[in-house]
Amino acid sequence: MYILGVSAYYHDSAAAILRNDEIIAAAQEERFTRIKQDSGFPKNAILYCLAEAGISLDQVDAIVFYDDPSLKFKRILKTYVNFFPKSLPFVFKSLPIWLTKKLYWKSNLIQSFRQELGVDVPKEKIKNTTHHHSHAASAFYSSPFNKAAVLVLDGVGEFETTTLWKGEGNKLTKIESVEFPHSIGLLYSAITSYIGFKVNSGEYKVMGLAPYGRPKYVDLIKNEIVNVSEDGTFQLDMDYFDFPFANHMTNTKFHKLFGRPPREPETEISQFEMDVARSIQDVTEEIVIKLARSAKKLSGLENICLAGGVALNCVANGKLLRENIFNNIWIQPAAGDAGGALGAAQWYCYEEAGNPRVADDKSDSMKGSYLGPSFSKTDIAEYLDSVDAVYTYYDDFSSLLDCVSDGLADEKVIGWHQGRMEFGPRSLGNRSILGDPRSQKMQTVMNLKIKYRESFRPFAPSVLREKVSDYFQIDVDSPYMLLVAPIKEDLTIKMSEEEQNLFGIEQLRVNRSTIPAVTHVDYSARIQTVHPETNSRYYSLIKAFEEKTGCSVVVNTSFNVRGEPIVCTPEDSYRCFMRTEMDILVIGDYVLLKENQPKLENDTNWKEEFQLD
Repeated sequence: MYILGVSAYYHDSAAAILRNDEIIAAAQEERFTRIKQDSGFPKNAILYCLAEAGISLDQVDAIVFYDDPSLKFKRILKTYVNFFPKSLPFVFKSLPIWLTKKLYWKSNLIQSFRQELGVDVPKEKIKNTTHHHSHAASAFYSSPFNKAAVLVLDGVGEFETTTLWKGEGNKLTKIESVEFPHSIGLLYSAITSYIGFKVNSGEYKVMGLAPYGRPKYVDLIKNEIVNVSEDGTFQLDMDYFDFPFANHMTNTKFHKLFGRPPREPETEISQFEMDVARSIQDVTEEIVIKLARSAKKLSGLENICLAGGVALNCVANGKLLRENIFNNIWIQPAAGDAGGALGAAQWYCYEEAGNPRVADDKSDSMKGSYLGPSFSKTDIAEYLDSVDAVYTYYDDFSSLLDCVSDGLADEKVIGWHQGRMEFGPRSLGNRSILGDPRSQKMQTVMNLKIKYRESFRPFAPSVLREKVSDYFQIDVDSPYMLLVAPIKEDLTIKMSEEEQNLFGIEQLRVNRSTIPAVTHVDYSARIQTVHPETNSRYYSLIKAFEEKTGCSVVVNTSFNVRGEPIVCTPEDSYRCFMRTEMDILVIGDYVLLKENQPKLENDTNWKEEFQLD
């Protein structure tokens, strides 16, 4: 049985394919179109999934959509009524689109398959589930657990913004939910917008900015904006928000509460924005912890799985881990809407088709999240030759490792393109930019000269799994870079009295540990544990670096510039390499030095090509 899952038409369109219960392939459409968070029909992702499975579309048994548009339309109608007459302009703008297109989602999906892929799909093959059920399925059915509580937190699905489930074998049962407009995801996005970042992508920046701030506004937020119950459920005071009926998130009353208007994008970030970021992060963590305690009480289980966009808040995840509410935590690496494509397929596999599920409580089924395209030596060489790139080919892997680890030890910045592309928002060692974590200048160089992004944004460490507790106060697997933990105390450097009095971005100047490039201002790090079973090449590179330097960690950030999707093809990687101040590019067994490369012909200005996020 082949099952194709599809998410589309909102943001982060994607496709995933199962052969029986095995995940064969999954990818976001943005990686192919080079349009960040592409929301269109995922033509390229579908074609890739079919090619990876070695089948044609007519061999697919079911095509499963990740959402229930009919139910979503009912929520929109309810919103029109509840917020009338403020919602009237929104009615005139959105209602015609729903009545002419979105409501007839199945027919439109069939039409898209016909127009984009030239295939007529029988209507009976098209299935769907609900948004949060897709998220829950992607978390539980991909996890190692036979039984687990499942917590889904995002902006909004159809009606639901937060759901708690009980997963057992091949079944998910919903226990509790919070409904729109009360949403921790939308509250976090509202703050994201207010402090001048882009909704649905800038939330990472808020999380990264938070440690520079003080929790000055926690009481204000909890007393005025969101009422948090002891069980973690919550209610927003909607007098402060316009998101149910407008294209902006907050309103004048919200701005008066905080004493100033929203920050204009790309202007200077002040201590105020840092303090607001810290405050909403603290409130979010409180809600997550309280919800997790409720999940434990209501489910009676020892394991928890997380999905939904809020599950990508790795700081909250790290705090949840340290609270020891559950014995084990597993987070879906594609926790956002892209992962809904996978969850939709898994929902059909287990709950509709009734296939049995086997879980060993040890290994998940995500294959390290390396579920995207790979490229052969011939593919790589043909592209490099077509642009007259100058390269060295290594037919001996140990020699390649020697060359690249030397570059890392010399503080070179290295583009590392290997094997299958990652599924989800994190680069996990196959489409990564790497550096030496011991370097005091590495974070600034990577941010300003490679990524062209704000200087405060932190970088993650990739660490050999068996050495993780040598560097960090954690000793669990974190293969998907979704847990934050403190640096080990014996590696930290105590701040002087003068340094302790620094605020805001000034804190970046302080050297906090022996691995400063991955140490955040609060002495924490967002950790990826690297395992030889899922990524032997990346593991071997870090091992080679360790043998030369005694350091079992490398800096890992996504292979892209600001506003660009993570690279997919050798062409994407070479272009990004040439547009930045990276020193070395490694694609498969081919190594390229920047100083040897000819000028890239017919290139565009990436700042005009990609919309800054």
